[in-house]
Amino acid sequence: MPKSRTRSKAVYTPPSRPAKSKVSPRWLVPAMLTCLLAGLAWIALYYITSGSLPIHALQAWNLAVGFALIIAGVVLSTRWR
Repeated sequence: MPKSRTRSKAVYTPPSRPAKSKVSPRWLVPAMLTCLLAGLAWIALYYITSGSLPIHALQAWNLAVGFALIIAGVVLSTRWR
């Protein structure tokens, strides 16, 4: 019977972990919450006042401003560690 070959590769060793984990900047959480809540308030105010507030000249673009603030908050939340 033929003899089986021996393993030529070395045994897997996982990469070493960094000594210190990354920490979020102090301004990140307040900025994230501010963006999320400001976007929600902007859209709610637009609907409650039937488009006369926050900025009447923007008309339906007030929704875009509100959603842009919410998206900015979500983008900031992806950087939170």
